[in-house]
Amino acid sequence: MIQQHSEWAVEAESLVKVFGTHRAVDGVDLQVRTGTVVGVLGPNGAGKTTTLSMLATLLRPDGGSARVFGHDVAREPHIVRQLLGVTGQYASVDEALSATENLVIFGRLLGLSSREARAKSEELLERFGLTEAARRPLKHFSGGMRRRLDLAASLIAQPPLIFLDEPTTGLDPRTRGQMWETIRELVATGSTVLLTTQYLDEADQLADRIAVIDHGRVVAEGTAEELKSSVGTASLHLRVAERGDRTELEVQTALDAVQRVLGVPAVRSPEGSRLTAPMTDPDRLADLLIELRAADVSVTEISVQKPTLDEVFLTITGAPDSTASSDTPSEPERSSAQEVHA
Repeated sequence: MIQQHSEWAVEAESLVKVFGTHRAVDGVDLQVRTGTVVGVLGPNGAGKTTTLSMLATLLRPDGGSARVFGHDVAREPHIVRQLLGVTGQYASVDEALSATENLVIFGRLLGLSSREARAKSEELLERFGLTEAARRPLKHFSGGMRRRLDLAASLIAQPPLIFLDEPTTGLDPRTRGQMWETIRELVATGSTVLLTTQYLDEADQLADRIAVIDHGRVVAEGTAEELKSSVGTASLHLRVAERGDRTELEVQTALDAVQRVLGVPAVRSPEGSRLTAPMTDPDRLADLLIELRAADVSVTEISVQKPTLDEVFLTITGAPDSTASSDTPSEPERSSAQEVHA
């Protein structure tokens, strides 16, 4: 019998993956406790999808080691594959077949009888709101409907460990909420979930712990609250007035003022004139306003609030985006990172 009663669902130590001269993963250390949700954040090309692909036995590590419920992913891939289900960024469904036909095929491949596979497919189609489209060919499905069906396929056997690579990308807010409830139900009924996401609020809502990957390494790890506290007890939000040719100069002046008065660098958002910075002493806000007025910098908005995961992400990675996003795999990775429903 396959051993899955372990304190750790995933243990990765110094994982390395190299494509040509590019080290896509450069020593990732990661632990996922059984019965929890761990979220993985990181900018484009950070190594998130490559890491999941190695853990799922889809790519062989070039260095380091990893275990799933104590089983080595390199030496025991046949066992590891029986313990996990993967929903990747690229759908593995057959567009010429209907939703029901796809799920029945997956069920049969997993060893279910014809009756069991059909019953399970009906249950999953209802859970994901696809019953009315069950007999429609997938080529007529929207992107969101395909994502729901792909996740349903990975849950046919409800494996003890589930990898979700950006599971809600392309879904409308209502369907995203339904997906969140499904993920919570999976954990409540015994599954462990490791997910990558480009939605920081998703990680905040679902993850017991969060790992931030940048340049192929885990650069921060902890609960959402621990990560927020790491960038300050409060957060300054400031928007500089846009005044034509003066805007760029005033934004730079504001960045310099924040550094001088607060002693920390501010992060400029993609919107251009909005700045954020961690604050350990909100009382310094008055000093900053005096400094900005003396420099003739016009401010249209200013507030101090609790840090968000957006600020954690920007502070830790220094990325220009206000949201984390998925890997853009190289060609070797793209061709290998297909879904496994086992």
